[in-house]
Parts: sequence; C-alpha cells; structure tokens
Amino acid sequence: MKRKYIVGLLTLAFGVLATVTVQAQTKVEKAAEKTGKAVEKGAKAVGNKTAEVAVKGSAKVADKTWKGKMAPDGSNVYIDADNKKYYVNKKGARIYLKPSQIRTRPAGE
Repeated sequence: MKRKYIVGLLTLAFGVLATVTVQAQTKVEKAAEKTGKAVEKGAKAVGNKTAEVAVKGSAKVADKTWKGKMAPDGSNVYIDADNKKYYVNKKGARIYLKPSQIRTRPAGE
C-alpha cells in the first residue's frame, strides 16, 4: 500500500515538473519571438531610411530639383533626363507624378 502512494506521488511530481518546464519553454519562445519581431521592425526602418537617403542623394546629383514646387507629401520634386517629374517616398522609391499632383510650394518654406 505504501508503495502505491510513493509511486503515485512520484508520478504526480513528475507531471508537475514536466508542466512547469513546458510553460517555461513557451515563455522563452514567446520572448524570443517578440525580440525577433522588434529587431526585424528596426532593421526594416533602418533599411528604408538608408534607401531614401541614397536615392535622394543620387537624385540631387544626377537630376534637377524643381524649385518652388513640391510633391503631394511636401517633399522636393525632381526632374530626370527624360523630363519626368518624381519624388522619393519614405521607402526610397521614385514615385512619378502627374502634372495635377505637383503643387506650388508656399513662400515661407
């Protein structure tokens, strides 16, 4: 009879121990996943900003800046060799503009 109680208690203790380790592993996995997502988000932001700065820099060297005009988001309008007007968005992509999208820049800016 004592043996059954000891075996039962050992089984119960082993079950509790296994449950605790599984919960600890899931907490660690969740923390690692959150950290991975945060790093990914930061890396994406840095990459986008780098691309934006690089494209704007090359546009200022290779293309003309249209003074007195601005894009819908308020940034500079550039004119390429084919006389196409564009601006550089936050991700570093060239967005070509229709004539109706180009606005006159206010005098104070």
